[in-house]
Amino acid sequence: MSTNASAMYADLSLTLSEAGAGRPVLVLHGGGGPATVAGLAQHLSRTAHTITPVHPGWDGTRRPAWLTGIDDLALAYLHMLRDRRLRDVLVVGSSLGGWIAAEMAIRDSAGSITGLVLIDAVGVQVETEPITDFFALDARGVAEHSWHDPDRYYLDPAGLPAEELARRQANMATMRILAGDPYMHDPTLLRRLGQIQVPSLLLWGESDRIVSPAYGAAYADALGDGRLEVVPKAGHLPQIEQPEATFALIDAHLRRSGNPSGQW
Repeated sequence: MSTNASAMYADLSLTLSEAGAGRPVLVLHGGGGPATVAGLAQHLSRTAHTITPVHPGWDGTRRPAWLTGIDDLALAYLHMLRDRRLRDVLVVGSSLGGWIAAEMAIRDSAGSITGLVLIDAVGVQVETEPITDFFALDARGVAEHSWHDPDRYYLDPAGLPAEELARRQANMATMRILAGDPYMHDPTLLRRLGQIQVPSLLLWGESDRIVSPAYGAAYADALGDGRLEVVPKAGHLPQIEQPEATFALIDAHLRRSGNPSGQW
């Protein structure tokens, strides 16, 4: 379905997938597109009302010319939450989606967001833990840096259909516009994270070589109420590589952060 975020965003049509009922959960994908969080959204929809956008410019969706940064996207999603009068929102973000989630929480003057789950999020600058330049890697390098078991997930581009290659290239072009300069971070974000006081779970694959677990620890420490959990035998996308362990940690976090039954 599509919906206009608000009158201010009349030229922005958001493509959303929705499922389930209960507490609203906004699920934000990373550079790999919405397929990377589909299983996660399905799990959460068992007990929650999940809303999973396709970020404008991904998978053939339209990106307005003015939408050129992560802050633009964060504000657009906040307007969507407010226009729909959604409260007690949990925002779950993977990689680039985690960065968007953090920027949303900092700007959430209406108090709509009451929890975060950031999965191998980018967005901050940690001097001792640089973010790997994803754009400089070939397909084999991407697999080696992204997965605990790269041989299982490596796809030879020569074997992909032309349409799939074009989709991936267009997604990467959009990511360059939104997050290419400065590369995958906002130099001011780390020091602003302390403004976020909602319970925040940070999940990190132990084998992530895009952003290391030590990077994740610095991220968690900077948050007002951040907690890091490392997922064994997983890389940058633990929700795909180790879904059961990842989902169990999220469910436990939700029980700890105020709902003893684990149901929303």
